[in-house]
Amino acid sequence: MHNEFELIARYFTPAPPAPEAGVTLGVGDDCTLLAPTPGHRLAVSVDTSVAGVHFPDAAPAEAIGHRALAVSLSDLAAMGARARWCLMALTLARADDAWLEGFSRGFRALCAATGTALVGGDVTRGATTIGVTVMGEVAPRAALTRGGARAGDLLAVTGALGGGAGGLALWQRGERDPAHPLLVRYLWPQPRLAAGEALLGLATAAIDISDGLLADLGHVLEASGAGAELELEALPLAEGLVAALGDEQARRAALGGGDDYELLLTLPAERLDEARRRLAALGLPLTVIGRITDTPGVVGAEDGVPGGWQHFQGQPDQGERP
Repeated sequence: MHNEFELIARYFTPAPPAPEAGVTLGVGDDCTLLAPTPGHRLAVSVDTSVAGVHFPDAAPAEAIGHRALAVSLSDLAAMGARARWCLMALTLARADDAWLEGFSRGFRALCAATGTALVGGDVTRGATTIGVTVMGEVAPRAALTRGGARAGDLLAVTGALGGGAGGLALWQRGERDPAHPLLVRYLWPQPRLAAGEALLGLATAAIDISDGLLADLGHVLEASGAGAELELEALPLAEGLVAALGDEQARRAALGGGDDYELLLTLPAERLDEARRRLAALGLPLTVIGRITDTPGVVGAEDGVPGGWQHFQGQPDQGERP
């Protein structure tokens, strides 16, 4: 049986970072000491993942580790920030070496792939919960925010929608094929960090789609004091979504399902071609799904589509709901 210090040393203490990582003092002391790039602003976000709420208890440990970091990094992507560092607070009911090996492998792999250094955290005992704080950098006055959309801007999304909700639905039906495209989208979301940076100077507002397209669009419209017109037929649906759920449920998943971690953005029409060119270099499509108006509300959304996931709003306990 490991104590928390042994767990940290074995699974969550990386090799000393390279000087360019900006870590003056890393894991092992009371605090970490960081050196942000001179002249840049620090972007910081935190997300908590709870077993049975944000991910299935029986999900592969490696996917849980990846996912816990990915959903936090997605917030940096939405602001066009470059990922630099992260902290993790891990609460476990028990110390299982096989689970910890898989979890830490998934977490560390995404750290390496995104240039994110794990610089500290905490391990304690209790119901399985993972809190991840991420820190990134962005040039002054360059960050994408929710409040910049203006009437006449196009409304666009990266990638495809509905895959997170579709993957959850299949998991709840008993699907366990690790190669199924919807399960991959649900269990292994990809934060669009490179896309966020590529959109700097082009997009006027952005948000990551975590709670559902309509819910997250609502956040942009509220912050911008604007409205929107949606073109439902333009929604890019995730591979295999219609086959798994049918046309109607696939559309509902894309609009209200959440857990897609694509970017929803606004931009002037004259910048669309350049935005698409930059994202094409990353292998990522950009689809126009509507436009911003000066009339509050959303025109074109289907009646009865749920507005996205919210905690403490009276939803029934779904057991494995992201």
